[in-house]
Amino acid sequence: MALHTPSKRLGSSALTLTTSFSTHLTPHCQSRTLFSWLRSSTRSKNNSLDPLANTSRKPVLPPSQTAGDLAPSSIFEQEDPASRSPSQLASQRPVTPSSRPRRRDPSLTAPALDPHPLARQRWERKILIRSLHRRFRTRKSVQLLRTERSSVSKSHFLETSIKKLGPLARQIAGKPIEDAMMQMRFSKKKVAGEVLKHLRYARDEAVVRRGMGLGAVQDGQEKQKAGLVVEKSGRKRIVGDRSAIYVDQAWVGRGSYGKEPDYRARGQIYTLRPPTTSITVLLREEATRIRLSEEKEEKRKLKKAWVPLPDRPVTAQKQYCLW
Repeated sequence: MALHTPSKRLGSSALTLTTSFSTHLTPHCQSRTLFSWLRSSTRSKNNSLDPLANTSRKPVLPPSQTAGDLAPSSIFEQEDPASRSPSQLASQRPVTPSSRPRRRDPSLTAPALDPHPLARQRWERKILIRSLHRRFRTRKSVQLLRTERSSVSKSHFLETSIKKLGPLARQIAGKPIEDAMMQMRFSKKKVAGEVLKHLRYARDEAVVRRGMGLGAVQDGQEKQKAGLVVEKSGRKRIVGDRSAIYVDQAWVGRGSYGKEPDYRARGQIYTLRPPTTSITVLLREEATRIRLSEEKEEKRKLKKAWVPLPDRPVTAQKQYCLW
């Protein structure tokens, strides 16, 4: 039995079997003229040069960054391995020369730490000449700045007046930082909450930037001697930690005035000028107060006794009255 099928249909069916299904999914422009054929040939060349079309190439990854290390004087570095947990010690891998982090490059931190090297050199030269003129003897004020730590912190402007904020500043002056925060915590004043927030910020700033209040956790130091301090109220107490922080001074400053409408009767509007005030605290360590108490005691001991009448012979006296 013969199959009567036209040859044209057989050829078209064979062509559809040999072609891939991807040609029906991709966009195709019908070429009927010479210019369209040239355009399609240039498109095929550009597609072959497209880097996105070539999937055999590996993607270019950014260079891996190596983490730097902390400074030897950093308070965030854990130097004592005994304070680490057993799980941390077990997970710690042995350090090899390849896995050891690189040291920080001074040339990278120079723009931030030493932006003007010539000005720094001129300043060092001036200070050296000044010390030569004084035979390398430093003044007492300079020596105290080198040996004793202090931190000044100013708050933002609070929506209150000097008359209301001044008593709070006088209340916390001379007290340890923890006692001052306790006073502000239980105070009935509305602005006491803002003062408490500023005291917490000033304490954290003093610890991080100045290294204050870290005497109890530092290793390799001699045992500190307890000192006797006299507070501004006259009360005496013994201080065991010389690096404890206390509020040495606290003062307020006047800020700008705002504007608020005050609606009155008959459609009138007055202008209110609410004041703003800032508070500034000076934090020091107890070592400073111990030194001041010792100097005051030494001055009292060296002071001579006051004599109302000096012991000298009485002269120019007569036994008769002169009237």
